[in-house]
Amino acid sequence: MGFVLNILRESWQLLNGASIYVLFGVLVAGLLRVFVSPEAVARHLGQGKFRSVFKAALLGIPIPLCSCGVLPAAASLKRQGANNGATAAFLISTPESGVDSVALTYALLDPVMTVARPAAAFVTAAAAGVAENVLGQGPADHLVTPDLSCTVDSCCDGLDCPPDVHRAHHTFLVRLKSGLGYAFHDLWDDIALWFLLGLLLAGVISELIPSQWMAHHLGGGLSSMLIMLAVGIPLYICATASTPIAAALILKGVSPGAALVFLLAGPATNVTSLTVLFGILGKRATAVYLVAIAALAVICGLVLDQVYALFGISAQAVAGQAAELIPHWAQTLGAIALLLLSIKPLYRAVHSRFRSVGDLSDAPSCHCASGACKPSEGDHLS
Repeated sequence: MGFVLNILRESWQLLNGASIYVLFGVLVAGLLRVFVSPEAVARHLGQGKFRSVFKAALLGIPIPLCSCGVLPAAASLKRQGANNGATAAFLISTPESGVDSVALTYALLDPVMTVARPAAAFVTAAAAGVAENVLGQGPADHLVTPDLSCTVDSCCDGLDCPPDVHRAHHTFLVRLKSGLGYAFHDLWDDIALWFLLGLLLAGVISELIPSQWMAHHLGGGLSSMLIMLAVGIPLYICATASTPIAAALILKGVSPGAALVFLLAGPATNVTSLTVLFGILGKRATAVYLVAIAALAVICGLVLDQVYALFGISAQAVAGQAAELIPHWAQTLGAIALLLLSIKPLYRAVHSRFRSVGDLSDAPSCHCASGACKPSEGDHLS
């Protein structure tokens, strides 16, 4: 019983320190969904082997989608004319980062990692996208009419509705309400289960694994990066849920570079999503996707360790200092708010699991809490 209580205590401390930043990140993500539509910029992703890739990589960084949820979004970009390289870049940068996970990184880790994480996501995505466009042998890219439909309630297609008329239809308050609903209903439904599981796993790591063992085997160097890569690639975990685990690893002596490899490889790859990508992107594109993530994640990890060493920064010493800026009472209220918001998605997830017992379907499972992130039929990227 004492062992379980210690795990829960460690997890609660992480939740307390992260709660306000998670709420802020989820809120910003919801507003991005309503006020900055990714479909509206899809027209820029169709031509050019380099510029379109860089735009797609940048577009994906703030959007909070898991490695399965990004599939239908990327399929939409592909249908709207995005070339294969831009689609691959979006598929990598989106699950590796997001405004919610960046805010959580600042809360549980430090400013250096907060900057390094989205920067590494951009570099990884851009390199993979350029490689796909340069090595690809597909037909010439072409532009099609982009999908500019309303993100509030799909009231119009965005083509026959002048902007001034549409602004009058959906006022700022209407959009704000829609963004809040998306943030604390759809988005949090998708990540609540995995975020809380990530906190519990972080508690297990803090309680069970000796610091000396972690520091000896994962304290830095190429071997540490390769071990974290082997752990992260097959594991299904979203960017938000991976952050408390990375924080627990660093506090146990894992180098920040090795933790970054886990933060990049874990959210961007897992066995399920790779099988789906194999079917819709093809062998060559999936191989480029996986090799680019693996190689660039290791390189970024090695570089990050050198940055910490160059400036004499101890990742263990500075981890979690941002949480100290928030009053303890506010942290506690934020943690309680997150737990209350998680009741319904957790109930639905558990109920769905019990209902699906005995299901012999061979269709790949996304593991998302809501059906909103599952690829729809016909969402092929090739």
